[in-house]
Amino acid sequence: MSEVETTNDQTPAPKRKDKKPSRSQLRSASRRLALQAVYQWQMNQSAVSEIETQFVMNQDQEMDSCDKVYFRELLQGVTASAKKLDALFEELLDRPLSELDPIELAVMRIGSYELSQRLDVPYRVAINESVELAKGFGATESHKYVNGILDKLAQRVRREEIAARREANK
Repeated sequence: MSEVETTNDQTPAPKRKDKKPSRSQLRSASRRLALQAVYQWQMNQSAVSEIETQFVMNQDQEMDSCDKVYFRELLQGVTASAKKLDALFEELLDRPLSELDPIELAVMRIGSYELSQRLDVPYRVAINESVELAKGFGATESHKYVNGILDKLAQRVRREEIAARREANK
């Protein structure tokens, strides 16, 4: 490709430099990859280290466009504490945990992890990112279900943050 691109009137336009992805874009990409990795772990119970290696070595996974440290933390943290995370939201479900779609389960585990363990991530971001994952990978209406469950969970584990936000918006 040449140093300059042309516009419709054939006037050379300066070549645009590719913007570096923002921190939030890198984290969103990390969540997408972590969802796929957690799903794989749930489905075949492979060792987490093997799954992580597969993702890091596979160039198709777009690891260059994600926050690799955050991807690793999500994968390691969610899989290591899956039972604790399940306990956080299980009583909020309208059906047994075993009847959840595997994608919904993986999304809720990631969302629950961020809500309970990553207090630096605002609760609204954790919920919204989980909803977006459910929209992208889940069943047609699963994002609504994920949103409802994680919103109820946030009311429990982020009570102070939610109250402070409400107070600030008065």
